[in-house]
Amino acid sequence: MSTHPSMHIAGRKISIEASPYIIAELSANHNGKLETARKIIAAAKKAGADAVKLQTYTADTITLDCDSEEFQIHGGLWDGKSLYELYQQAHMPWEWHKPLFDYARELDITIFSSPFDNTAVDLLEGLNAPAYKIASFEAVDLPLIRYVAGTGKPMIISTGMADAAEIQEAIEAARDGGCTDLAVLHCVSGYPAPAEDYSLRTIPDMMQRFGLVTGLSDHTLDNTTAIASVVLGAAIIEKHFTLDRNGGGPDDSFSLQPAELEALCRDSKTAWSALGQVDYGRKSSEQGNAQFRRSLYVCKPMCKGEVFTRDNVRSVRPGFGLPPKQLQQVLGKKAACDIAFGTALQTNMLASA
Repeated sequence: MSTHPSMHIAGRKISIEASPYIIAELSANHNGKLETARKIIAAAKKAGADAVKLQTYTADTITLDCDSEEFQIHGGLWDGKSLYELYQQAHMPWEWHKPLFDYARELDITIFSSPFDNTAVDLLEGLNAPAYKIASFEAVDLPLIRYVAGTGKPMIISTGMADAAEIQEAIEAARDGGCTDLAVLHCVSGYPAPAEDYSLRTIPDMMQRFGLVTGLSDHTLDNTTAIASVVLGAAIIEKHFTLDRNGGGPDDSFSLQPAELEALCRDSKTAWSALGQVDYGRKSSEQGNAQFRRSLYVCKPMCKGEVFTRDNVRSVRPGFGLPPKQLQQVLGKKAACDIAFGTALQTNMLASA
């Protein structure tokens, strides 16, 4: 029986014993168009993603319409905007959720969302969302985590900016609220984030420290970090996804395009398959090449009774003779018969003492 933690979303097992669960994060990449959101969902399905994820908030549920300095963004992708302006532009209208959930189910791709307040959870419950994602910035909102946990659905918590104590508090809030299927994602909340900030060795430490299904929310610009995380135990990979990185939306510039998501789905599964189990045995792909290993061959014609020396027996390819490790046992013995040049040396060719 497996001792590795696991969870299920819409019947799909998520564990290091299963291929990585790939989530395409639609985020704000709809750019204000329902049809674009539909196309992103279809492209995620075609690329091989397991799930597509939305974000459920309005500007009024996530911040305040306030012009004071604390609510202004300075630097980075969204420089010069207020929080309210950013979220007003980026949010997905709530009336889009049902048609998008229906469309994803038609395509047979799992769809769920990140709620940012209790009213968002209520909306998603009405759509029978199969799971919930807690965004990194909300990992410290323990009342929200408890409310989501109360749905009884699987939950994934991103941990960007959270220290170990805060991650533990979020996990305890989820457990206290009744969540039994729980995962945490290692995350760096930079947009984009440089690969060197990711410290992927944190993933196996998280697995040991928290004992949960663990994955990666990846904001780097290519797939290298995500694929490397699989080798370290990541069972979930979440990546922002867009149709066009030059689309001009708030999240487009650090999102994967369709060919890149397809490569991530393919290559992360290849990396997982390559891990396998500890096995020192000969592999099926090696069987035909075993003949090209070295073995002992007679390199000069020998007569019966002649002594084996380094002049008449050598370790060469192919591998049909005695193994080279027996060379010292062969040297000094006599030939039991005449032996032609190029003969694979066998035990019955050695005269008994």
